[in-house]
Amino acid sequence: QVQLQESGPGLVKPSQTLSLTCTVSGGSITTNYYYWNWIRQPPGKGLEWMGSITYSGSTYYSPSLKSRTSISRDTLKNQFTLQLSSVTPEDTAVYYCAIQVVPGQNNFGSWGQGTQVTVSS
Repeated sequence: QVQLQESGPGLVKPSQTLSLTCTVSGGSITTNYYYWNWIRQPPGKGLEWMGSITYSGSTYYSPSLKSRTSISRDTLKNQFTLQLSSVTPEDTAVYYCAIQVVPGQNNFGSWGQGTQVTVSS
């Protein structure tokens, strides 16, 4: 089965860029027709979809985060990366990567375990 693992710094200073990597095993990020997603959950709040990168490299972003979000991939390493710029304490959250194997909203398959990111000076 597909497994995902988030990695990156757990502490980011305000105004800096948050950068996380999702390493995928058990499947290729280029497999038709998978979508690879970043989702976060701030403390005390619900899940928030941030964006995705498809099997072909197309990207989609939440309108509320589009201006600050960039998702890219490294197919040789079977990884995809989240960058969130100009962070504030409101970006403190647990960040997850997850797969979609069929089209549609909120139909995620395997998830990473999540990684806590705190924005603080």
